[in-house]
Amino acid sequence: MSAIARFEIHHSQFLDEHGKIVQPLPEFARDPQNLVALYRAMVLMRAYDTKAIALQRTGQIGTYASLLGQEAINAGIGSAMAKDDVFLMTYRENGVQIMRGVAMRELFLYWSGDERGSDFAVPRRDLPICITIAAHATHAVGVAYAMKLKREPRVAVCALGDGATSKGDFYEAINAAGTWQLPAVFVVTNNQWAISVPRAMQSAAQTLAQKAIAAGIEGVQVDGNDVIAVRHAMQQALDKARAGGGPTLIEALSYRLSDHTTADDATRYRSADEVTEAWKREPVLRLRNHLTACGAWDKAQEEALVKACNEQVQAAVQAYLATPPPTVEQMFDHLYATLPAALQRQRAQALGDFRSLSGPSPINS
Repeated sequence: MSAIARFEIHHSQFLDEHGKIVQPLPEFARDPQNLVALYRAMVLMRAYDTKAIALQRTGQIGTYASLLGQEAINAGIGSAMAKDDVFLMTYRENGVQIMRGVAMRELFLYWSGDERGSDFAVPRRDLPICITIAAHATHAVGVAYAMKLKREPRVAVCALGDGATSKGDFYEAINAAGTWQLPAVFVVTNNQWAISVPRAMQSAAQTLAQKAIAAGIEGVQVDGNDVIAVRHAMQQALDKARAGGGPTLIEALSYRLSDHTTADDATRYRSADEVTEAWKREPVLRLRNHLTACGAWDKAQEEALVKACNEQVQAAVQAYLATPPPTVEQMFDHLYATLPAALQRQRAQALGDFRSLSGPSPINS
């Protein structure tokens, strides 16, 4: 017997958990100001996230999925993508959306259950948040196929969680992307937990990146708490896809520091010690330590940034709260080009009930 194929998965890290450099930095990271820009974006994400949880706890938005601990992955994706690329996301990439121009007011609308929050002003071609696990992976293939047919120098970037890699949609997507050599990048955030199921119980694979091998595409793993590693891997994958080199799967190792959503209680299935250890590796402090050590950041700048971010978020909250509520007919008006008769009757009934609680029901008259 002889081996006919051999495969390797490479792991990349530039900053350790203390913010110390462990290998030569890529070119963009040699300029501290580039890293300061990433740090500012990450601090804004955390301020937004903190406020969103506060809004949910006070009944001002609905169930919310925190991105706490995953700011480096969000910043790495958002900073590397080009304006005309298309982003397909789950519910934990609001940070990428903010970096791509989605207004926080729109995101608060979305989390309040108002679908006008999905009709963001920019970027118009990015798809709305996908709640159905892994379904948007196949959508990404369709988007990337259209880009290839049109010979456009754009890339479809699909962000997923580790649990999504256990779904059939994910395998179908990466298989098709590899077969057709599509301009696509799949970023798997391995935050160690798919709701209450730990990574070890999801797959016997040593890495999630190696799932790319069966699809015939490149798979790499990065330290997802190191924004430099995420940004560098994203740039390489995007450049390759844009040049016709096909898709890449990036596994970003991180940890979900929050509950799965505000409807979850993670203390029921994971230990406090585990979370405490994870906080020692969190991305914001790591980058701040690095910037401080190289003289690019200080206490005064930190205080000014935190104040500015909190003010920006609060302004978005006020704009959200000042937005008039949606009208009742909006439940019906965006379903069909021509509303079926049965739904026309329901629409009329809803409008009648909304305007007056008395009188016979049109649907039963």
